[in-house]
Amino acid sequence: MSIVIVNYGLGNLAAIKNMLCKLGRESIITSDVDMISKANKIIIPGVGAFGKGMENIKNMGLLDVLNQKALKEKIPVLGICLGMQLLTSHSEEGNVNGLNWIPMQSKKFVFDTVPKPTVPHMGWADIEYKSSHWLFKGYAEQPRFYFAHSYYINYDPAFAIASVVYGFRFSCAIEYENILGVQFHPEKSHKFGLTLLHNFATRS
Repeated sequence: MSIVIVNYGLGNLAAIKNMLCKLGRESIITSDVDMISKANKIIIPGVGAFGKGMENIKNMGLLDVLNQKALKEKIPVLGICLGMQLLTSHSEEGNVNGLNWIPMQSKKFVFDTVPKPTVPHMGWADIEYKSSHWLFKGYAEQPRFYFAHSYYINYDPAFAIASVVYGFRFSCAIEYENILGVQFHPEKSHKFGLTLLHNFATRS
């Protein structure tokens, strides 16, 4: 089995699978522990509340197998939107601890500027990214991605491989060893998202 899209009750599961199908990559949507245990790559999507996401992961018995695959077997993992935030240590949304795979924080948008940017942050945006990083390989033009979120991950150059400015700069793609996360939605980002998912799917 190759790519597993983890179904923990939140996320654009079918949209991600459809994008992978366009790339000719087989994937499966599942919450079955045995199937996840056989994965070579894992995608953790997510739309919704951080606390609910962590609650579902624990109540569905997924925490141990995800820790096993990510931290011990060190297979490639990609968190998307809420899935990226769940990779962090803690979220201000509900004051809840995350998977703690990447030592970063998920924070609520608070703006001091006038006029204040609207929350949630929704729409297309150019990103600044490490052009040498394999996740962003193959872009002949400036990539634009679609965002939809009310919380963000602080900018830390130790882990950020891409950032975006919305009121201030924050991380929109992060990496720690085999674990990656993107705040934007590649499954809603047309050709730019397709390229990014291709890079993840084909990475050995």
